[in-house]
Amino acid sequence: MKITLVKKILADGSPCRKCVDVMAKLEQSGYIERIDEIVAADETDLESPGMKLAREHNVDRAPFFVVQEAGMPARVYTVYYQFVREELEP
Repeated sequence: MKITLVKKILADGSPCRKCVDVMAKLEQSGYIERIDEIVAADETDLESPGMKLAREHNVDRAPFFVVQEAGMPARVYTVYYQFVREELEP
């Protein structure tokens, strides 16, 4: 299983507030160790890795998580607690 976290970088270069909150929760809980990749969705660069993933998965808010397993469709989560409950706690 591969877990990717996409966090937004605002046009002024600062991280989005919700992304900062989610990163803090991941670090405090120790779940950050289970995240395989963190990519940015840069509002000023539509070709940034996070913006490409957002288009690919039809997501219009950040942060979001993409969970990929071989031979299975990707699972996308835009709600942190749902992601934790369904992917990290079972």
